Amino acid sequence: MNNFEFCVTTDILFGKGQEEMLPAKLAAYGKRILLTYGGGSIKKSGLYDKIKNLLNGFEIFELGGIDPNPRVESVNKGAKICRKENIDLILAVGGGSTIDCSKAIAAAAFYDGDAWDLITGKGKITKALPIAVVLTIATTGSEMDQAAVISNMQTNEKLLMGHPYLLPKIAVLNPENTFTVPPYQTASGSADMMSHIIETYFDTVEAFVPDAIAEGLLRAVIKYTPMALQDPEDYEARAQLMWTSSLALNGILATGKSFMWSCHYIEHELSAYYDITHGAGLAVITPKWMRYILSDSTVDKFCDYAVNVWGLERSEDKFKLANQGIDYTEKFFSKIGLPSKLSEFGIDDTKFEVMAKKAVEIGSLKKAYVPLEENDVVNILKMCL
Repeated sequence: MNNFEFCVTTDILFGKGQEEMLPAKLAAYGKRILLTYGGGSIKKSGLYDKIKNLLNGFEIFELGGIDPNPRVESVNKGAKICRKENIDLILAVGGGSTIDCSKAIAAAAFYDGDAWDLITGKGKITKALPIAVVLTIATTGSEMDQAAVISNMQTNEKLLMGHPYLLPKIAVLNPENTFTVPPYQTASGSADMMSHIIETYFDTVEAFVPDAIAEGLLRAVIKYTPMALQDPEDYEARAQLMWTSSLALNGILATGKSFMWSCHYIEHELSAYYDITHGAGLAVITPKWMRYILSDSTVDKFCDYAVNVWGLERSEDKFKLANQGIDYTEKFFSKIGLPSKLSEFGIDDTKFEVMAKKAVEIGSLKKAYVPLEENDVVNILKMCL
């Protein structure tokens, strides 16, 4: 294992009714709150009214309508509100998109220029407003990490930003708030968290402990996603998925490892150009990436994956076993209702070359678990058609 530093200080409030603790927890940061949320589902579910009633002693300002792939325009708008209204704290009520946007707003509130500068690295994050979260979907793990992904549709860019200042201070994880998540979004969230785990799991570094945790988390997604789809109000299934999504990306799986992603950077290009659901795109890309990188040097890891995650028996034919594990992955995504081909999104090969070039450059894919050149990414995308 490599050397590492692991420090995640988010105060997790997990379980039924934990929203009730928000007034006391938030009061420590001030009284002026920017409430951020997405397209209005929290109003339909009643969560919006619940939060507003709980926080009736606070001054609440709002930024709604945050897009599923959060735009830099929303970040700039939110930062302007924060500066104008002297905001003390941002409360993000929603999923990864709302949380990511809120993180960027928290930093941009102290930056005079365009928020996109902070995402490209042109500007530096020097300070950030504190962030609290009420999570409404299990997927990105943004409630317990310091990263955010923001899109600029004018330049067709979807980029990752990160800083310790962006780690949420408080996160309410009440599985009941995920009961109304539609089946497609539930399934896409599960594919996203599986990808987070898989991309950390497949690594050249020997790290038995985090890998054993990763295998257990993958088995949890495989077990509980169909249960949540069959009965959206199955509390136990929703609870297991919610906690898995947090643990998948809070850094514990990357302890002692290299942690270089491939699939995520390839999918970010798809989302940047075609604005598709991130998890659904990963469900297409991940199995094809697995097949493409399977080789003499990676087959043993794939065999561990097949045995320890999918419960297959070890055999002398390593490549057969490895491919069976990949088959099971592909079939699982199909079973939970996700697409298996890019053509199902209406995507053709028109932009493959330009997307491949950007993915390799932005994601440093030449240094990935299995190094990828532009032609490799193009080949993987063609396999996805």
